[in-house]
Amino acid sequence: MENKINQNKDTLDELNKGCSMGMDAIKYTLDKVEDDSFKKVLENQYKEYDIIHEQIEKIYSNYSDENPTETNAMNKAMTWSSVEMKTLMDNSNSKIAELLLQGTNMGIIEGRKLLNHKPKLDKVVEKILHDYVNMQENAVEILKEYL
Repeated sequence: MENKINQNKDTLDELNKGCSMGMDAIKYTLDKVEDDSFKKVLENQYKEYDIIHEQIEKIYSNYSDENPTETNAMNKAMTWSSVEMKTLMDNSNSKIAELLLQGTNMGIIEGRKLLNHKPKLDKVVEKILHDYVNMQENAVEILKEYL
């Protein structure tokens, strides 16, 4: 039983880190976007990450007395500086979509690994995991339109 609780907690921690990273990346790029339709796309994606983040927070106490793991300050700083450097000479929709696609694809890979290699998760955790992967896969299709 203890092991199953840990698997659920670890999965929620990984998803929460992914949501934090996605929200940070969008937050750091949003002020560089001049196209209103692209800005709306990114704002919607931010909201979708936030919804999953809130779902995680609602159930996390079932698996731990702590708070869900988020990205640390060093990772946030590295994400910010990477966005700044990579958009210094080119802050076009295409460049921003490319950067976000790279991060989103990493999130999909991690999510798919969790789906494929985790033993039985609680239904609610598994649903959040599926929602996370589906949300990111949908985001990829939308972001491709801006390349």
